[in-house]
Amino acid sequence: MVSNADPRAPRASDEGRLPRRFGAYQLFTEIGRGGMASIYLARLESELGAERLVVVKQIHRTLSLDATFATQFIEEAKLCAGLRHANIAQVVDLGRGPASADDPGVLFMAMEYVEGLDLQKLLRGLAKKRIPLPPQFALHIVREVLTGLDFAHRARDGEGRSLGIVHRDVSPSNVLLSFEGEVKLCDFGIARAFGRAEEVSAESSGSRAAAGDDAEPRVVGKSAYMSPEQARGEALDARADVFAAAIMLYEMCAGRRLYKGTEREMLELARRAEIPPLPDLGLPGHASLAALLDRALAPDREARFESAKAMIDELDAYLIAHRMMSSQLRFAAFLTDHFADEIVHERRARELAARLEPSAPAPALAVPDPEAELAYARDAAGPPPSSPRAPPEGPAPSALAPPRAEGIRPAYARALIAAIVLVAVGATLYLALR
Repeated sequence: MVSNADPRAPRASDEGRLPRRFGAYQLFTEIGRGGMASIYLARLESELGAERLVVVKQIHRTLSLDATFATQFIEEAKLCAGLRHANIAQVVDLGRGPASADDPGVLFMAMEYVEGLDLQKLLRGLAKKRIPLPPQFALHIVREVLTGLDFAHRARDGEGRSLGIVHRDVSPSNVLLSFEGEVKLCDFGIARAFGRAEEVSAESSGSRAAAGDDAEPRVVGKSAYMSPEQARGEALDARADVFAAAIMLYEMCAGRRLYKGTEREMLELARRAEIPPLPDLGLPGHASLAALLDRALAPDREARFESAKAMIDELDAYLIAHRMMSSQLRFAAFLTDHFADEIVHERRARELAARLEPSAPAPALAVPDPEAELAYARDAAGPPPSSPRAPPEGPAPSALAPPRAEGIRPAYARALIAAIVLVAVGATLYLALR
């Protein structure tokens, strides 16, 4: 679905205010911001009053007006918007707007809202609460990610030709976990467009070096989850995504990061791909699991699993042999028990505040870089590794779960006072009638 521009374009003075109207969407919470886009939780209303929550990724204006970036973003987004699978977050809208006579508007993409949290926030939250992630759930998450990747890698067009989709940015922040136990991979193909975003930023600042024989090849994605061929800027195929999924499994099983350091340092580590043996932490069938990861993380792509399906088959054999199978219902119960009350309450409170105070200015949010490093249970007692992109200490806000807002408390206080008054009046009437 590609949107036409909406005539109800916001005034320039409204750009920093929330809630605000953006075409057909009512934006009410900023839940992320990066070098390419701002991300909002929004409400979409139909002409007949039906509502649904969506996540709107609003591309920054400078990039939206760059013809090369816009073409590449639209091509990638349209290609991946056709993917329909239980393990892939659905793109529901793609367009440019709101536009006016002298403003073409900004690019945006709307995606399904997944009530839950991403894998990065799950691991940070568990580390903060000092709760270990059960290994069967770690295996379940990666298996579901691989299932989504397998579908995308095999996707074909209407004439039966392979679409050649490679995610390029399989990492914890792009793995969404719902309180129904669903695992969904998001942002297919967007990493390539983000590479163009960095080029535009460099060009606008005048800091881009002239290309030469010694210029490094451009790479896109998160260096902590790159295959060696991706870190070297080589052509990629599905095995690069399998390698990234295997890094996530390695880290959850080992309880620590595979690569640490600055972006440049991690990029060099990714190019060498010197993977240490999986530490033995007492998991059932350690030797079998270590052998599986050794193959999935082989520096030579020819020595790896040839597809996501091949790794799924090997993973299933391990899960069955060692009775490590999990289920969506058990995983849902784990997430709900530890995180649902806080996250759902915050989301509903934000939405309620937007309905009660539609003209309120947007609260100032401290939004960390979306590429911030992951914290694991082993690192819970100390700060995350030093990095120029490191976030403030504590759990990072998720693209699915808005951070706590102080501005909503007055509305709740008024509602609470009204409820107390009603109860008191009811009790008085009841006693009087007796």
